[in-house]
Amino acid sequence: MRNGVHGPRLKLLTYVLLAVVLAGAVMLGVGVQLASKTAQAAQSDGVSPGKLVYVVPVRQTVESGLYSFLERAFEDAREARAELIVLDIDTLGGRLDSAEQIGLLIRESPVPTAAFVHGRAVSAGSYIALNAGSILMSPGSTIGSAAVVDLGGNEIESAKIVSHWSSEMRAAAELRGRNPEIAEGMVDKNGITEMPQIGRTVGKGEIVSLTADEALKVGYADQIVSSVEEAIASKGLTGATVIMFEPSFAEKLARILVHPVVMTVLLIVGIAGVVIELLIPGFGIPGILGISGFGLYFFGHYVAGFAGGEDIVLFIAGVLLLLIEIFVPSFGILGILGILSIISGVVLAAFDTGNALLSLGIASALSAIVIFIVVKLFKRYGIWNRFILRDEMKTEQGYVSHTSKDHLFGAVGTSLTPLRPAGTAEFFNERVDVVTAGEFIEANRPVKVVKVEGGVVTVQQM
Repeated sequence: MRNGVHGPRLKLLTYVLLAVVLAGAVMLGVGVQLASKTAQAAQSDGVSPGKLVYVVPVRQTVESGLYSFLERAFEDAREARAELIVLDIDTLGGRLDSAEQIGLLIRESPVPTAAFVHGRAVSAGSYIALNAGSILMSPGSTIGSAAVVDLGGNEIESAKIVSHWSSEMRAAAELRGRNPEIAEGMVDKNGITEMPQIGRTVGKGEIVSLTADEALKVGYADQIVSSVEEAIASKGLTGATVIMFEPSFAEKLARILVHPVVMTVLLIVGIAGVVIELLIPGFGIPGILGISGFGLYFFGHYVAGFAGGEDIVLFIAGVLLLLIEIFVPSFGILGILGILSIISGVVLAAFDTGNALLSLGIASALSAIVIFIVVKLFKRYGIWNRFILRDEMKTEQGYVSHTSKDHLFGAVGTSLTPLRPAGTAEFFNERVDVVTAGEFIEANRPVKVVKVEGGVVTVQQM
């Protein structure tokens, strides 16, 4: 019964459930986006006629999920014909590529923008603030310190990267009529930045960071305000209807799921779980974890706005091709196409192709190690055991390879055929295959059994 459960039907069940979970992730993502848009539309429709101001929080690490959320917020504000978008900024920065995408989104927005820095606008956060139409800062807040660092927080010294990010910061400052030298000094510590308005010079080895008062004096803040309400009032919009555009739970979850580290972990769980389930069937914890890993991966990327339905369909198509290869061998053609489809689906669903390939490579390598360890520990349950005969038929279990001839030892009989040296003799009215020690014995001669070894009976002429 156990072998039946572990058969091809279990593989089919595994793949079908994987497809169902991924399809469910798409449906859930669509539902979340529609529900979020409906809620925001209801909020907009429920306010009294008049001017609208959207307040959009930027209070976490700058990453790809934040860009997707801001894109939705800006689109909603445009459709509602809002008068102003206020970016409520308090962040230590994050990914530069995401910041550049957000900067472009702000610059191209038909709705006027303002950045309200009420904590820290550091690194990528300062770049986002510089792209806004105006910058308003609360007392005690800071802006700047935009040096490029890696994931470990170590400063990157690459001249190419520093030069690129410096030019981006400089261009954002020039766009809004601010001193570009200060923006460049926030990134590049190899220059000297003079700020006579505050009697301060930042020399080599240092980068520029400004307090609210300093930013106001050097033109990097338009006004100091203590709250969002004051920021809105300073733009002449007192009494306007304020819409607090908050991310939904699914969007918050998606931001976590699309983080490069979390994304890699999900791929490890997905790959290792499904492969282990197929190699060591039973559809237990590995299969459930594997399907959940892939489901969360695509759910996060779909809700974040990076994965389309076509990417998930491509992944499922790859899984189905592998399934067909198992049941209908095609000399590996379908298997190769399936693997390519799976890799393409995973990579195309991600925000950045390079990072996705890196994550997939790391996940594949670590999954291989996990699979190897699990297979070694549970090799007795592996699917390959179905192709290896391990049953033993032992004598103590009642199995014998031949009928015992021990009772014939010393018996006297007659050769029925010539023994050359093998032939047939009769003992106790029983025909027995016998051999001699090498001599020839004619038929109808008296013979005696002198040796019985297994099924071999040796005789000699009397």
